Amino acid sequence: MESIRTRNPQSALMSLEADAVSARSGFACLFSDSDEYETALIAERRAQGRYEPPKSRWPIAMLLGVMLMVVGTVLLFG
Repeated sequence: MESIRTRNPQSALMSLEADAVSARSGFACLFSDSDEYETALIAERRAQGRYEPPKSRWPIAMLLGVMLMVVGTVLLFG
């Protein structure tokens, strides 16, 4: 690597400015605000199929069973 002292000060300054611009571009965010990020995140997750309804009927069967137990308890003690 070439020493800064052996180069022209103007070229050294231009090199440092170019390095600074390059470093800043690495930290740039693709989204302007959090709403834009959330929208992109949800769209990506939908594309992956994460928000599909459950394919199992067990949750519905369990809900119906609990409801029948509550109704039975009310009728028994009511």
